Amino acid sequence: MDRNYIFLLLLLIFYSCKEIQVFSELRLENNMILIPSGTLNMGGDNEQSYPNELPKHEVVIDSFWMDQYEVTNAQYLEFVSATNYITIAERELNWEELKKQVASGTPKPHDSILAPGALVFNLNNAAVTLDNPQLWWQWVLGANWKHPNGPKSSIKDIMSHPVVQLAWDDAVAYCKWAGKRLPTEAEWEWAARGGLNDAVYPWGNEKVDSSEPKGNFYQGLFPVSNSIIDGFESTAPTGSFSPNGYQLYDMAGNVWEWCSDWYDVVYYSTSGATGSHVTGPLLSNNPNIPYQQERVIRGGSFLCNESYCSGYRNARRMGSTPDTGLNHLGFRCAKDVSKSNLK
Repeated sequence: MDRNYIFLLLLLIFYSCKEIQVFSELRLENNMILIPSGTLNMGGDNEQSYPNELPKHEVVIDSFWMDQYEVTNAQYLEFVSATNYITIAERELNWEELKKQVASGTPKPHDSILAPGALVFNLNNAAVTLDNPQLWWQWVLGANWKHPNGPKSSIKDIMSHPVVQLAWDDAVAYCKWAGKRLPTEAEWEWAARGGLNDAVYPWGNEKVDSSEPKGNFYQGLFPVSNSIIDGFESTAPTGSFSPNGYQLYDMAGNVWEWCSDWYDVVYYSTSGATGSHVTGPLLSNNPNIPYQQERVIRGGSFLCNESYCSGYRNARRMGSTPDTGLNHLGFRCAKDVSKSNLK
C-alpha cells in the first residue's frame, strides 16, 4: 500500500478521533448530558399503551442539559447540610390543608395518624387484585428520605442509591439550590428515547425480560414474591445498568422520577400538547382522584413489571400527589442551555 495513502489515512483517523473527543466534551459537563434538539413523536408505541398515552403527537424539543444519573442520597445530604432544609415527610401534617384533598365531610384522623411519615411498599402474603394499591402501600410514621422504609431504616450504606421519599416541592428545592430545574414531561420522554424513534423502551424494542437484566425492575408475582433476578430487591446504586443512547442511566426502572408538569389524563388530546415549548397543562386532571392534584412521574421503578404497570416503557406516564413521599419515587435535574456555570 502506498505510504502516502497510509499517512493520509492515519491523519484522517487522528482528526476524526479529535472531533469525537471534542464532541464528547461538549455533551458531558459535570455529569450533565447535553440533549440535542429535535421533534419528538410523543406517546404510546405498542399494544400496551394506556389511553392517557394517546394520541401520538409531535412536540418540538429545544436542546437542554439533563443529569446523567438520578439524584442520590449523598447529593441530597449535601443540599440539606448546606441549607438545613426540612422535607415535607419530616413536617407535621396540616389537617386544614389535607381535608381539601378528600371528600367533604371526611372526619379528621386521630392526631397519631397526622404525625410525619410517608408511604412504604410492603409485600403481600397472598396474590391480590391489582386495582387497589392500598393493598401493598402502607403509611409509615417516621419514614422520610433519611429513613426510606421507616424509622429503623437508614441511608448510611446506600449513599449512591437514588434519594426517595421526597415530595415534589422537595425535589424542586434541590433543583433551585443546584441552579437547575425539573425536566418537563416532553423533555423527559425525548431524553428517555435516547435518539431511537418510536422505540418501546430506552434500549429499543427487545422485551424487558429477555437476555440479561436491562434495569432495576420487579421480577416475579407482584406484589407477592420478587425473584430479584436483577440483583436488587429495592433501589440500586445509580448507573448499575447500561445507559441509553444519550448516555443517561436508569431512565427505565430503579425509581420513578418527578417532572415539572401537572398530570392530565387527557392532555395529549388537546391542542396545547403539540408544537414547541410544551410545558404541560395548567392544572391536574384525573377523574379517579377528583379532590387531589397530581404531578407527572416517569420511568417506572423497582416495583414495575409486565403484569402491573410496565412503567419502564418510554411513553408510560402516571401522576402522584405532589405532597406525598414514596420509597420508589425520586428525581433527576435538567437545565436550560442558556444557563452557565453548571454546579
